[in-house]
Amino acid sequence: GNRTVIGIVCLLVAFGVCFGMAPLVSRASDAQVEIVRVRQTITKGSMITDGDIELVAVGAYNLPDSVLREKNDVIGKYATGDLYPGEYLLPANLTSDADNAADILESLGGDQKAISVSIGSFSLGLSGKLETGDIVSVIVYSNQMAEAYTPPELQYVKVITSTTSQGIDKADVTDHAQPATVTLLVNKAQAELLAQYEKSASMHFALEYRGDPEIANQYLEAQNQYFSEGGEE
Repeated sequence: GNRTVIGIVCLLVAFGVCFGMAPLVSRASDAQVEIVRVRQTITKGSMITDGDIELVAVGAYNLPDSVLREKNDVIGKYATGDLYPGEYLLPANLTSDADNAADILESLGGDQKAISVSIGSFSLGLSGKLETGDIVSVIVYSNQMAEAYTPPELQYVKVITSTTSQGIDKADVTDHAQPATVTLLVNKAQAELLAQYEKSASMHFALEYRGDPEIANQYLEAQNQYFSEGGEE
């Protein structure tokens, strides 16, 4: 008799799971939410743009609570590691800063290049105060033309680092040694111009902006707009 009762109870429990819990689990797994997903490969240290990501609807079941669901929480941030198409994004995948010169150099690829040019004198290099992440304009003085001007291709350029003649980056300088070169983040056309001016003119680096990385990126986007509207890349 006890076995019969136990068997009936087990059957009732089984029916309860099948017709009670199973539909709840099914509904939970069928629920859809929008999340941010990687559309194309993003390398470590790269700034994430709208073209790098997409909003997609996925099942909410077993989805981490911290998964990012708004593009505005992602665009303008930097990848803390390589990200690949199809990955969803968590806060740990992003940072508000490119951190340091090493991170920027490791993220180079595509159209982005790094080039170092000489700082001709103490005053030409902002009196030794150039820092990683600064946005500068390059004012060129031509001896042949006897005039100074800012090439439109070099209106807004990002400083990767400045370095002493002993090869020590500003962030690592422990004495009063002054920078002898500045390393800039550029595209092909900018790199070629800087190489030309290094030989034929003097360059003065004027600070345009220092501070919030998102605002700094607006300057760089303005420079990119020049190239997209007809400037050579």
